[in-house]
Amino acid sequence: MAVSPVRLNHAVLFVADLERAERFYTQVFGMEVVAREPRANAAFLRLPRSGNHHDLGLFGVGPAAPPKRRGGIGLYHLAWQVDTIEELADARRILGDAGALSGESSHGATKSLYGIDPDGNEFEIMWMLPREAWGEFENAAPIERLDLRAELERWSGVRTAGRIVAESGDGTAV
Repeated sequence: MAVSPVRLNHAVLFVADLERAERFYTQVFGMEVVAREPRANAAFLRLPRSGNHHDLGLFGVGPAAPPKRRGGIGLYHLAWQVDTIEELADARRILGDAGALSGESSHGATKSLYGIDPDGNEFEIMWMLPREAWGEFENAAPIERLDLRAELERWSGVRTAGRIVAESGDGTAV
């Protein structure tokens, strides 16, 4: 018998400077700090459209901690999904403006941007094609050049991630 999770609920990162990391994730991702735990030098952040308690935990370990080593054992990156190809294009601009954009690729069924936070933690912002359009990419994940302009022309207005709408206690959207 196997454990059967339904999704990844949240990620937690060790960071050198908690305030700097909070600033990055609130400015670049629009996250809000929903809780702090001063005894652990930690902050918990939520994405603006999330129905989750928190999506990212940050634990400040101080500047003396050794830096993350690219290609070393451990987490490679976190992938954040956007709902539309237009949001991916917006993310390219935002990451570029923040000096955090490190690459981009087409993986067939997904279109991806890559970035690095101030501590060297890598992340991906990706948009997934509609399931019925995966075709030959059903069981493949190529690494090809991303032609975002062509993807915008082809997929403009198509939503694939859905949106979670927060509800008030009486069931109405807020």
